[in-house]
Amino acid sequence: MFQDLPPTVEAVVVQAARLDPSAADEAFATVALDDQALITAPRVDQALTAVAGVQLFRRNSSVAANPTTQGISLRSIAGSGAGRALVTLDGAPQNDPFGGWVIWSGLPPVSLESALIVRGAGAGPYGAGALTGVVQLSERTAVPRGGDYEVFAGDRGLTGGQGAFASGDLFLAGAWQRTDGWTPVREGRGAADTPLAYEARSAVARYAPSLGGVDLALRGSAYEEHRGTGLRGARSRGTGAALSLAATGRSAASSREWRFQVWSRVSDLENDFFAVSADRSMASPAAEQYATPAIGAGFNVAVRGELDAGGWEVGGDFRYAEGETREHFRNLGAGFTRGRIAGGAQTVGGLYSEVWRQNGPWLLTGGARIDHWSSFDGSRRERDLATGAPTLTLNPDDADGWQPTARLGIRRDGAIAVRAAAYAGFRPPTLNELHRPFRVGNDITEANAALEPEVLYGIEFGLGGEGAWRWSTTLFANQIHGAVTNVTIGYGPGTFPVAGFVPAGGVLRQRQNAGDINAVGVEAEVERRWGETVTLRLSAGYTDAEVDGGTTAAQLTGLRPAQTPRTSASLDLGWQATPGLQLSAALRYDGQRYEDDLNSRSLSAATTLGLRADWSLSPKAGVWLAIDNVTDARVETAETATGLSSYDAPRGFRIGLRFTP
Repeated sequence: MFQDLPPTVEAVVVQAARLDPSAADEAFATVALDDQALITAPRVDQALTAVAGVQLFRRNSSVAANPTTQGISLRSIAGSGAGRALVTLDGAPQNDPFGGWVIWSGLPPVSLESALIVRGAGAGPYGAGALTGVVQLSERTAVPRGGDYEVFAGDRGLTGGQGAFASGDLFLAGAWQRTDGWTPVREGRGAADTPLAYEARSAVARYAPSLGGVDLALRGSAYEEHRGTGLRGARSRGTGAALSLAATGRSAASSREWRFQVWSRVSDLENDFFAVSADRSMASPAAEQYATPAIGAGFNVAVRGELDAGGWEVGGDFRYAEGETREHFRNLGAGFTRGRIAGGAQTVGGLYSEVWRQNGPWLLTGGARIDHWSSFDGSRRERDLATGAPTLTLNPDDADGWQPTARLGIRRDGAIAVRAAAYAGFRPPTLNELHRPFRVGNDITEANAALEPEVLYGIEFGLGGEGAWRWSTTLFANQIHGAVTNVTIGYGPGTFPVAGFVPAGGVLRQRQNAGDINAVGVEAEVERRWGETVTLRLSAGYTDAEVDGGTTAAQLTGLRPAQTPRTSASLDLGWQATPGLQLSAALRYDGQRYEDDLNSRSLSAATTLGLRADWSLSPKAGVWLAIDNVTDARVETAETATGLSSYDAPRGFRIGLRFTP
């Protein structure tokens, strides 16, 4: 697009009322993605995978993944549908209040200008949820006068568009996309298997005036998406909206700056779950999640000041969430016979302080937090739909606790920069994990209202250089204590307490704090630019993660966490072939991983190649052509207990027009 604006294109600047990234982050493992990396990727979540170790659950992008599995984690320590990383947009959390996942269709790429990825537990200013790190997204502040627009189309019925516009203190952005999708099952496909059709739309509005030296930003957004789940008759629908108000101010006399932000989010999700016959000729409704209303709200405040050779920051944040799942289930052939409503509420809030000092080439930083978390008003009620008689009533005890965390870092700049860090962070279980059971095919996963927060402890050591070759490498050792894992507790066919009947070929699992996950690894980035002609970026990571199930899940001891590859790598090349023609290639490798906790279902390693060409027709218009998965690689995303595999998208092409009036 046109975020790096040619001199002939006049820009409108709209403030975003945010603080600059903390200087303390420089002592930790950080990676930045610019506007071009975000805007040229098909989706924001796919752009983030250019950084090795950024892990999307089950390898699926948000075009194919059910919203309940769109969590994001860093460092490939252990994948999770809820995600183990905090995602913020100009300070406001983007994780869903009910499930912790991120609905990426609610973040139009055209609306963003950068992403800063901070690996390692996000104690200090980031707080709960930043277990393996934080993804800080920044919304766009410069837009060409007249707007910035894109329309595109492709095979499998792909059509869409997005745009951004600014005038005065007002910023607007939106996106729309639809596709007929692809059928994920190949071998053994039956009449029950259908394509992963998808349609989504989103809109953003931000009003950001300055009043009396204070920058304000009132922002509202909304999204809606519809998708097929790959089985005939099964659909998913998600809706949501967010509202935030931020204020920032600076005092030249005291060298202090501050930010206050209040935000709220609402979301709702509908899902159909189907059981599949052995020959996949039929799919019958197994559960209907007809509503999942949830609301989240919170605030954060920070005050930052300067010292003689450094600075400090103090602040706090608070988040409240409540939600429930409303479902019909137990279909014996003549329709659903049972109803379920399950959910609750939770809060988490904390205070932090952080200080950093610059002494010549040395940067020293340290920060500490104290958080209080609570889960309360939980309930699970099931009833007979015909008579209304209760069949199950659970009222779990309320729970709460205090969690201290901290982070320390040191960095020495020079021809080779050296740094070291230690940190701790935590993630409370989501309402979804606490209260909502779910079904995928014939596999059932039970909720667990007794879950406790996960806590991560870690150390790391890094080296880097800023010459012609810009590079960095980090060695790390992390432990997730009390990791929330889906633990296998039974096999179908059979009837089990609470869960009920599990069909033949199905597996019963329950979310548990299944001991610890110990991980050691290395990650590296290399960048090089040859003038204005050729650019190269390589990112690679290796993580050796192992479960210690202790007495809770001894059967998992020595196994690798589910959905955790040992190796991942990405290579991005760009070539300015002529003044008006830019060619680029993106190579992605994702190592072998296991589908399940017992390491009985293996998903093969996969390598994909994407190619793109951008032609500039004028300073205000250009066209582009992209081919995804050029080699038509078989990217295995799931495997059932009977050995049936599902796959990510085959080869496809996209073509687009970008312009500003």
